[in-house]
Amino acid sequence: MCIYDFKKYWLVIAILIVAVSGNSSAQEIRCNISISTQSIQGTNKQVFETLQTALNEFMNNQRWTEKVYGDNERIECTMLINIKEIVSADEFKGTIQIQARRPVYNSSYNSVLFNFLDNDFHIKYVEYEPLNYNQNSLESNLIGLMAYYSYIIIGMDEDSFELNGGSGSFQKAERIVNMAQNMTESGWKSFENRKNRYWLVENVLNEYHKPLRECLYKYHRLGLDQMTSNVEKSRGEIADALENLRKIHNQFPSSFLMQVFFSAKSDEIVDIFSEGSGTQKASVSELLIEIDPTNVNKYKKITANN
Repeated sequence: MCIYDFKKYWLVIAILIVAVSGNSSAQEIRCNISISTQSIQGTNKQVFETLQTALNEFMNNQRWTEKVYGDNERIECTMLINIKEIVSADEFKGTIQIQARRPVYNSSYNSVLFNFLDNDFHIKYVEYEPLNYNQNSLESNLIGLMAYYSYIIIGMDEDSFELNGGSGSFQKAERIVNMAQNMTESGWKSFENRKNRYWLVENVLNEYHKPLRECLYKYHRLGLDQMTSNVEKSRGEIADALENLRKIHNQFPSSFLMQVFFSAKSDEIVDIFSEGSGTQKASVSELLIEIDPTNVNKYKKITANN
């Protein structure tokens, strides 16, 4: 091999190493965060533009786990922060809507995995202050919120690929809840209300919600991911996965985590079974109306064309 070819050979190797290294270090989440200030009037809104940029950089550059994610494996999510009140120059209240999506194998379709509205968005932020996450302490409620929902999103995604695969991430979210017990801001404590961050992760890790986590895996991995190869079999797997939820409903009607699940899945479920067989449509519709009465009008559409 001549010197030129030798140099060319090592140049190619170096490029490949850099490419592989860059791919293996990709962060877990690809997040698009937007901040709405339509509810507030007559104030300088520059700080919110700065905050929006800072949060996007923080969420998309932070590594949350030790797992290797390829760039095409990053979890797509959006967060919409709606500022409703300016408490002081650096203190704000509002809501945050979080939605995460999961690609379906061998298709261009993305399935909504998590869809949640948190009404306890209350932060302090000084413009241009750095955002840093320390797993052993919380520097601010803002950092706690972002880290908590990152682990919830990652855990949901992991559960959809492996049975109970998200336990480690959910435990990290629970640890953040424990560290946040001394926070003055709402959303972290059990006694505040039954549908906050405390109860979300408590429900996920509680034994009585294991059927829902099993449903999450079967629904996605054995159902949606197999749709392109066998539609009818996949529908059957999804129907069986949903049947699992009856166990929770019988013990805990109106379960908070069940409501979170159907907030993400109700429209998709209707689309899936509207094309099924008459018998399957009837049984699935009956099940859903029983265990998720909030969306009864949606589920009636499943059998509308029988």
